[in-house]
Amino acid sequence: MIRFMQPWWLLAVLPVFALAAFYIWRQLHRRAYAMRFTNVDLLRTVAPKGLGWRRHVPATAFLLCLLVLATALARPAVDTKEPLERATVMLAIDVSLSMQADDVAPNRLEAAQEAAKQFVGELPESYNLGLVSFAKAANVLVPPGKDRDAVTSAIDGLVLAEATATGEAVFTCLEAIRSVPADGAAGIPPARIVLLSDGFRTSGRAVEEAAAAAQAANVPVSTIAFGTDTGQVDIGGQLQRVPVDRMALAELAETTEGYFYEAASVSELKQVYQDMGSSIGFRTEPREVTQWYAGFALLLALCAGALSLLWSSRML
Repeated sequence: MIRFMQPWWLLAVLPVFALAAFYIWRQLHRRAYAMRFTNVDLLRTVAPKGLGWRRHVPATAFLLCLLVLATALARPAVDTKEPLERATVMLAIDVSLSMQADDVAPNRLEAAQEAAKQFVGELPESYNLGLVSFAKAANVLVPPGKDRDAVTSAIDGLVLAEATATGEAVFTCLEAIRSVPADGAAGIPPARIVLLSDGFRTSGRAVEEAAAAAQAANVPVSTIAFGTDTGQVDIGGQLQRVPVDRMALAELAETTEGYFYEAASVSELKQVYQDMGSSIGFRTEPREVTQWYAGFALLLALCAGALSLLWSSRML
């Protein structure tokens, strides 16, 4: 189906219709003038044999050429279905105050940021990728999509805050996954959650509750632990120990059939998505066909000129 991306340009066909109307009027006027000759035999002897209907062909082709060119100004397009991968990965990064501990160089947060950016760089471009940060609450910083630059920029801009809502991070990721458009496909897309944290939940719903929700949705949660048992941070002028809770992160991964890592390498993180599968939807996109209109108009113009030269030795 043809549609026009700038339909107001269709007004350009009005002068073409006006020219066609004038041509028809002129031909009718010429015929009326010719009928004034009463001696038809004399007219046949003094006037050469005409071209008949052929003399209208070049003019018609020329008018059609103008009509097609005028229509091309409106940028005609046809709708095409583009395949769209729906498989989704959500990154969830802990920004609690304990992530400023420097027991992992240069500190836990910067180490997590670096690992996350390496993961973004390795993830296939066809997959959707989103970003959630969590402290006392969880927030979607970048909804699932194909914009890797937006995710990288948001990772660089992470800011620390109080508390740790690990369970809320998982629930927020699940909601973001459900928001991925169906695009003609059935059900939620195949998805994975990658959670980077030092573990201890201090706010929000329980990790066990979140793990059950992810398991029910068939969304594995892979966890990456950052920190050591000797980690310390200065909070409010007091030095506090912030050991990493490996057990909670490992149980979350095990319950949801994800992977648990400590300082995972890029090659190891590929395990997260290599068996994720695929879900292809379709997005309707307009594909401009102005060049076809222009080419057809050129063909009509060439035909008009060639026929006029052939039958009357004149260029229109």
